[in-house]
Order: sequence, then C-alpha cells, then structure tokens
Amino acid sequence: MIRRIIEIDESKCIGCGLCAEACHEGAIGMVNGKAKLLRDDYCDGLGDCLPACPTGAITFVEREALAYDEAAVLANKAKKEQEQAAKPCGCQGGKAMQFERAEEQPAACAAPVRSELRQWPVQIKLAPVNAPFFDGAKLLIAADCTAYAYANMHQEFMKGRVTLIGCPKLDEGDYSEKLTEIIRQNDIKSVTVVRMEVPCCGGIERAAVTALQNSGKFIPWQVVTVSRDGRILD
Repeated sequence: MIRRIIEIDESKCIGCGLCAEACHEGAIGMVNGKAKLLRDDYCDGLGDCLPACPTGAITFVEREALAYDEAAVLANKAKKEQEQAAKPCGCQGGKAMQFERAEEQPAACAAPVRSELRQWPVQIKLAPVNAPFFDGAKLLIAADCTAYAYANMHQEFMKGRVTLIGCPKLDEGDYSEKLTEIIRQNDIKSVTVVRMEVPCCGGIERAAVTALQNSGKFIPWQVVTVSRDGRILD
C-alpha cells in the first residue's frame, strides 16, 4: 500500500539517537552510529521523531510500505518492558560494575585542585530563570553522575561556564521548558551538554536540544558523552 512514512537522510544524521528515543513504536534504531527505520510496519506516520532531530535528517515521504501493525508494536513494547524489568533499575545504566584503578602516590606538595563552580544554585529546577549569572554565559548542562565519573570535570567543562545539573531518571518532570526560558530570556553564548553513556541519560540531552529549538535562537552547542568508567566517548 502507498502511505506516508518517515525517511532518514543518513548524510545529515549525526547519530545522537534522539529520534530513536522519541519513537514510541520502536520503528527507529541506531545501526553503526546512524538512525535507521527498522520496520515499516512499526512506523505510524505521525512523526513524533521529526521535532527530536536537531539536523532535519527526518522527513515524510509517500511510498509503498507495509501497513502500520499496532498489534506487533504493542507486542514488541511488552517484550522490551519484560527485558528491562529483568535488569537492575529497569535500564542498562543500573548494571553493577567495578573498575580497577591503579594506586597513585600524590606528588609532594601538590597544589590543591580549585573548584571552578561559578554560581549557586546548580540544580536546573532551583536556578532562577533570570539570574544575573546567565547574562553573557557559556552554559554547561550536565547530568549529575558526570562529575563523579569524569575526573577532570572542573577544569575541562566547568571552567568559564555557568553549570546546571540534573538527573532525568530521578527528577520529576521535564527540564526542557525551564531550559527554554533560560536560553530565551538570557544572552547565552553557547551550550555544552555533558551526559553519561547510559540510555536514561538521553533525557537531559533531549531536553537541552528541545530547549535550543524552542528558544528560537541559533546558539553554538555540543554534546559530550562520558562512559561509566570515566572516559570521553565523543
């Protein structure tokens, strides 16, 4: 049958995975670092994934495709929920891991590491939208765990930036509305998002991208992912 269905331009895809997270039907997946339409019959043609894509790589086309199979989608969702329920905390990010670290002797008379935190409060939910420290700021939006996982967080990411932190898995609600107003109402010069590699951490990246889109401003931005053992992945 001929029907409306999404099409993904691989040349524009940056592999952020936001479209896959936004697709409630599971029609989109990440293959070799690129978003792919996995099954035509999982795509309902409504396009929840379109606004999630920061590069405009997803569009609608009219083509021959299998009909949307709601029963198959629901069965796939149920299967995934069962698989997630069998994991600690319901996601891969809760899997227990232990990292071996070589013991290092501190250098004699080593200078103490200085904090680069420039403002208070730091929690996204507590920061006033019109706080004076946002004027002309380079904004860092970081997942809570990144500061514990990545040893040089202060020097590499917090230095010279206003820092906002949050945990999309534990905090109630969505950060995107608050972040939209912070970016819209202040002279923000750039946005850096630092997240963990675990899937649930995609929520903070998605909120930041949504806020940038909804603010109506064109601001330089980047996303940095930290592995669970403290390495920069991209």
